Amino acid sequence: MVRRSGVLLKSAAAGISSRLAEILVCPLTKQPLRMCEKTNSLISDSIGVSYPIVDGIPRLVPSDGIILQSDQDLNSSDPPQTNSS
Repeated sequence: MVRRSGVLLKSAAAGISSRLAEILVCPLTKQPLRMCEKTNSLISDSIGVSYPIVDGIPRLVPSDGIILQSDQDLNSSDPPQTNSS
């Protein structure tokens, strides 16, 4: 049992499966999401929001989304800029 859970945790850290990413949609617009493997997030191009994937679980709650600041953030694989103030 312990070995199996260790394997599950390792695979969860890698992100979500591409098949699951194809099925998921933005909770606000119901439009498809784009997987960004570099930032380990799902991006809604229609409204410019990035939803994080934590321990292999997509956080699709609107309050967990990060608003991307510019069109460059939408097209880039770099992490989104956040305001700390």
